[in-house]
Amino acid sequence: MSRNTDNHFDVIIIGAGVVGCSIARELSRFKVRVAVLEKESDVGWGSSCRNSGVIHAGFNNQPGTLMAKYCVEGNQSFHSLVEELDVPFQKTGKLVVAKNNREIAGLKKLKKQGECNGVKNLDIIDEQEIKKLEPNIKGVAALLSPETGITSPYLYTIALAENALKNGVQFYLDTEVENIEKKSSGDFVLKTQNKQFIADYLINSAGVYCDEIAKMADIDHYRIYPCRGEYYVLDKNASSLISHLIYPVPNIEEGGLGIHLTPTVDGNVLIGPSNEYLNKKNDYAVTTEIVQKLFQEAQEYLPGISSKYFIRNYAGIRAKQTPPLQGGYRDYVIEKSEKVPNMINLIGIESPGLTAAYPIAKQVVTMIDKKEKLSPNPDFNPSRKSILRFEEQDEKTKRKLVEQDSDYGEVICRCEQVTKKEILQAIDNPLGARSLISIKYRSRAMMGRCQGGYCQTRIMELLKEKYNYRWNDFLLRGSESYMLTGNRSNGEPAL
Repeated sequence: MSRNTDNHFDVIIIGAGVVGCSIARELSRFKVRVAVLEKESDVGWGSSCRNSGVIHAGFNNQPGTLMAKYCVEGNQSFHSLVEELDVPFQKTGKLVVAKNNREIAGLKKLKKQGECNGVKNLDIIDEQEIKKLEPNIKGVAALLSPETGITSPYLYTIALAENALKNGVQFYLDTEVENIEKKSSGDFVLKTQNKQFIADYLINSAGVYCDEIAKMADIDHYRIYPCRGEYYVLDKNASSLISHLIYPVPNIEEGGLGIHLTPTVDGNVLIGPSNEYLNKKNDYAVTTEIVQKLFQEAQEYLPGISSKYFIRNYAGIRAKQTPPLQGGYRDYVIEKSEKVPNMINLIGIESPGLTAAYPIAKQVVTMIDKKEKLSPNPDFNPSRKSILRFEEQDEKTKRKLVEQDSDYGEVICRCEQVTKKEILQAIDNPLGARSLISIKYRSRAMMGRCQGGYCQTRIMELLKEKYNYRWNDFLLRGSESYMLTGNRSNGEPAL
């Protein structure tokens, strides 16, 4: 498989979320010309960055489903994968807590289900054992899952994309697919607002928009129902309250895992998500009603929690295949279309999609390899280095870094102790994504208690100095999300 024209690719992937970027990286192991088309200004801006960052063990999913199979495989292989990609990962463990004796039956069901799926080391513990592990948590019993862990979902997605890029995959950001035509030659012609692309194979990994992409190719039997989950972010002072992930016994009818407490790899704690079906796929609004609900339900397990820890909230949207009145889950769809040859549709990849992403990618590549007999890429390099976190180094290393580069000696973000060097590296990322959100996800600047009140304008000054930005170049999250509303009379950025 090889093409010589600029816009003709062996494989085009629509969607640069964690699954799309996983597929791109896995395909880069072979001599295949691959492009990823993403409508946003950076990778991972949909569900891939708006979730709990949990690497699930696999006991929540029904035995025999793709969800269960890929979740367990993803969990058991995740450590070696993130070592290659230099992404943070902590195997914190998880407690599913029963508030009363009636819920203990639910714990036993989860344990049995997990063991059937191949999950290791599950155990049901009593109230006394809960207190030993989590003194601040209230419950009569809990399912302990030592294999559950946490990662940074946005750094993981970025790492997959950067490694795929390094190995030859081309990424087209701000490139929304508007029309798909299947030619008699077998080629796919994709029209975007920027240019036209041609592909031999088309992979639909468009998340909540996967049904709409399928419909462009005259496949109209898929339907996605967007379901919003809101979160609260607690500052790092709350990290002393819990060390494990704390989950309720799930309500199967609701189709979620319930409002839970999740430590993050950066030291914050998340409360959420809620579970609300919507009519719009891009409605990321956060609401007063849900915020109050999150706080109240969190207090049932963690009475000592206080609103003084809250620093911000956000929302994500799940790609559910089950309608509102039905709820629950439907298994992943990963299939070649019989109606449209050489098109592979990934439908309904909701939680545990972060955990399952790489096994899904391997399956997709296997489906192509079975027909095309792909040739290995002898130059494939699985390794990728992230931006060095200055604050995490010991004092001796910090002094040495400052001696080598004075930019390490200037702190731009005081809350997260992010240096000028780290900001500059985030700005110069390989994908060329330079909105403030892109810089934030790569460096953690603007993620602290002041939420950018101190460092945001200083980052904008760096962009002005390095790239001669004008007022309308400063974007929060992509095209037309202008940070500034006008310019001075001399035309300089209004900073």
